[in-house]
Amino acid sequence: MRLTGGTLGGRRIAGPRSRGVRPTPGRVKEALFSMLGSRTIGARVLDLYAGTGAIGFEALSRGAQAVVFVEGQSRVAQRIAALAVELGIERDRARVVNAPVERALERLDGRFDIVFADPPYALGVPERVLLRLHERGLVDERSLVIYEHSSRAAVGMPAPYCVQRREAYGEVALTFLQLKEVVS
Repeated sequence: MRLTGGTLGGRRIAGPRSRGVRPTPGRVKEALFSMLGSRTIGARVLDLYAGTGAIGFEALSRGAQAVVFVEGQSRVAQRIAALAVELGIERDRARVVNAPVERALERLDGRFDIVFADPPYALGVPERVLLRLHERGLVDERSLVIYEHSSRAAVGMPAPYCVQRREAYGEVALTFLQLKEVVS
């Protein structure tokens, strides 16, 4: 995999070799960051089901203040931490939490500007995770939650979220969510 933009653009990162890790395709990642534009600069980013860490590292490369990577598989989480060191990213900018997502949310605090969630497609919509993000104050009406899923899946979102945008790229889709309070 290759980081496509920013200060680390062009750097290759080797993802973990592990079952259940499905990297976001490069063209989807490029489209995502094109849509985000300058919103990434100075942002606090939460990368749930981080897998390869490619989304979080791309955000850091493009000016994110800090990224919290949440990954449930120990070996995969260790690889993300090692990649941060290899890429020369300061410890205060890249934090890796090795825990199931729902448990990790209980340990986090502060508001995130951007949340990227890429759960295994078989899990479907991570409704409990989305609700806990809101209940714990990890997102507010200014936050953007991006959910990657199969383009064939019917996606309905729990209150208090509203779908802002949906883009499909072959088998992969991105759904952009915000809290309903921001929608008039």
